[in-house]
Amino acid sequence: MDSSFLLVFGVYLLIFLYVAIRDTKKVEDFKDYAVAGKRQGSFAVTMTLLATALGASTTIGITDTVDQIGFPGVWWLLFGAVGLIFQSFILSEKVRKIDADTLPDMAGRLVGKPAELLLALIIVISWIGVIAGQFVALSSVITYVIGRNSKTISVIVSVIVILYTVLGGQLSVIKTDRIQFFIIVIGVLITLFYLYYIKGGNTSEVVNNIELLNSNYRPINLFTQFFVIGGVYFLGPDIMSRNFLAKDEKAAKKSALFAGILLAVFSVVITMIGMWVRFNVSSEELGDNKALLYVVSTMPRAFSAALILGLISAILSSTDTCIINASTIFVKDILKKDSVKLIRITVAFLGGISLVLAISGRGDIMSLLTGAYSIYTPGIIFPLFIAIMVNDSKRIRMKIWLTAVVIGGLFGIAGTYFGNVVVKLGVPEGFISYLPLTGMFISLAVALISVKRNEKSE
Repeated sequence: MDSSFLLVFGVYLLIFLYVAIRDTKKVEDFKDYAVAGKRQGSFAVTMTLLATALGASTTIGITDTVDQIGFPGVWWLLFGAVGLIFQSFILSEKVRKIDADTLPDMAGRLVGKPAELLLALIIVISWIGVIAGQFVALSSVITYVIGRNSKTISVIVSVIVILYTVLGGQLSVIKTDRIQFFIIVIGVLITLFYLYYIKGGNTSEVVNNIELLNSNYRPINLFTQFFVIGGVYFLGPDIMSRNFLAKDEKAAKKSALFAGILLAVFSVVITMIGMWVRFNVSSEELGDNKALLYVVSTMPRAFSAALILGLISAILSSTDTCIINASTIFVKDILKKDSVKLIRITVAFLGGISLVLAISGRGDIMSLLTGAYSIYTPGIIFPLFIAIMVNDSKRIRMKIWLTAVVIGGLFGIAGTYFGNVVVKLGVPEGFISYLPLTGMFISLAVALISVKRNEKSE
């Protein structure tokens, strides 16, 4: 990529720094920095929801998956859309009425302080992997842009992302998310148009192979991803954090619904780009390249620049949200402080740890993200969902509820990181990948047992 693009990219980053510097003056207290004052309307929340959802896994990761397994790769993001729509109809208003600042804060109000601490520890530790996954993706794009692997440039860009998040907090993240979302959409739509209407190729094979299930993606995969991936969009800390920014219950509900619908459309668009690669690029031609980055090399300079800027926007829009949310949770729910200064320090610290993990080469994009989700989803989704749903009429036995979270989380950890150990204990090897899902349903059963009618929590 030529120097003109690097100049545009530099200006792009400087704009975000400028926004953050201006917002620094607007941050008067913890609420402004951590939850943008809780005064955001439907449009702002919808934009930041979409920008948060469209990260490395939903662009680079999905096109790679589609290239490998075909059209069923659409389910990753489609389940995300379903999760958002379910959230709109089932959870959005209930959650916003609780008036919490973070997901663990909400758990503390519903169940008790130990629940707040436990969820905070799980989220902060797991989300280091999520942030690292975004930095890995950013490094991949930068490597393509400059034509060689440069950790120095990747680190500089990552530090700028951390810096503007440190300065402006959620106020800046919301504004930059809006810019980034429109850049993402423009880049992806231009790419789809170019591949199918200008470059052409074997498009008939693409149409003939649009299928929701195949030999690479069976019903059990469908069932597993519905809960493991859909659950993160239904009740995940980053997605739900956008609910906390909304000015009221109606704004929260509308935002989740609109974002879900638009995300479903995007899932089809990005999948069709992956399908073009699958049926028009041989494995020899693709080599070690990411599918979406290979597409960049097939397009004219202006089109490829738009896609690259869109990919970078997708990665940054998820990265800054993950960092500010994990840092806020660490300070508010673990340290028990409402301190802007401490959150800023934590943003720098967690961002730095994640960056070190990323540049050390420990895992690819999808493995880092899936690993984090597989820990979070089995342990937290169902217990927290039960607590929210019974909030107005029943109470929770806290010790049993905590047991549900721990059991689900342990199953997720075992299935994701300790498969070999579990096999040695006599568990069939083919069952290992289903341990997180098994843990999720065990946590549901235990969480239901924790519900106690008309009595105070233990």
